[in-house]
Amino acid sequence: MEPSAIIAAVLSVVNTSRLIVHLFQNQMQRNRARRQQKLREDMNSERGTDLSQSTGPQPVEIMVAMRHVDPVERRFWARETSTDWWDRIVLHVWDESQWLRNFRMRKGTFLELCELLSPALKRQDTRMRAALTIQKGVAIALWKLATPDSYRSVANQFGVGKSTVGVAVMQVAHAIVDLLLSKVVTLGDVQVIIDGFSAMGFPNCGGAIDGTHIPILGPDHQGSQYINQKGYFSMVLQALVDHKGRFSNINVGWPGKVHDARVFKNSGLFRQLQQGVYFPDRKITVGDVEMPIVILGDRAYPLMPWLMKPYTGALDTKKELFNYRLSKCKGRWRSLLTRSDLSQTNIPIVIAACCVLHNLCESKGETFMAGWEVEANRLAADYAQPDTRAIRRSQRDALRIRDALKASFQSE
Repeated sequence: MEPSAIIAAVLSVVNTSRLIVHLFQNQMQRNRARRQQKLREDMNSERGTDLSQSTGPQPVEIMVAMRHVDPVERRFWARETSTDWWDRIVLHVWDESQWLRNFRMRKGTFLELCELLSPALKRQDTRMRAALTIQKGVAIALWKLATPDSYRSVANQFGVGKSTVGVAVMQVAHAIVDLLLSKVVTLGDVQVIIDGFSAMGFPNCGGAIDGTHIPILGPDHQGSQYINQKGYFSMVLQALVDHKGRFSNINVGWPGKVHDARVFKNSGLFRQLQQGVYFPDRKITVGDVEMPIVILGDRAYPLMPWLMKPYTGALDTKKELFNYRLSKCKGRWRSLLTRSDLSQTNIPIVIAACCVLHNLCESKGETFMAGWEVEANRLAADYAQPDTRAIRRSQRDALRIRDALKASFQSE
């Protein structure tokens, strides 16, 4: 090869390299501008529901600059996935039984829920991503809460990214707690509740209380505090329910190692009952004793003038009914029966959201399908509820003393 030809070839390579370097530099400047623009947009809007892909140099753009391919205008950079199943099948084809089976509520209740949550879930499109619709975000969250499916499985089902599922669950859960908790999980008409328990054989009763353990992954800090008596990590949900099994008051977040009685005595519900301000002042006379409105608890709870515990096995049959009604919440939202991989901060939010959703379904008369109880029992078998008999033993002694005093008074 002639020297002139060699020099020309070298210069061509050098010029091409310079062009590529120049293109990369321009691309980096454009990327920096995009990131700054995106930051400004995100600061002016609520946090998005999806994570866009990298905004680094794209091979196609480099090829466009070198005139090897034709430019294609793109509005959004986030990866597009198929949403036909949700958009065309679920929204327009599914009947009420399919909605109930998969989302635990009929379509009408679902749409009403979306409307209630819309003030907190409205999102705006940006140049980097298209926001999830409110309906799709709520549907993703309900599907994840109602099934033990993995995040990846739910993501594939709805044609979104795996991270989008996690974000949607927490955004919807926060919206439910912020907008609906105080309205839905609350003491209803006290006289209606009293009449309901009276029909079941309990006079002047305003609710039944119990604690249940929600399995979780071992937290990074103070993990031993979350190991309950059955040996698995859990978080305690204390629930007061009415005669129809709807939540009137909840307390969630205590580590699984803490006993039900301690959770109760440190709750706002205990303080309100102790001060006599939770229920209205409505007393009845039993024999020659005045009895205020009471709640029912098992032997794990302290005997109080406003908290009655079972004397005999007669109340235990009602306790079984209470357990069944409490288990309906877990049966609907089966994510409560499997170990949650959420953080200690997020788990109470999700549990509280499930309680709200349970009350909403009950108030709307949503059917509780028989198969859910079977599936719930199967999942619950892996995480048996801790027994508190060791702590109840001293309370049984107190019951014997009480019975002896009662017999003595009767003989006199």
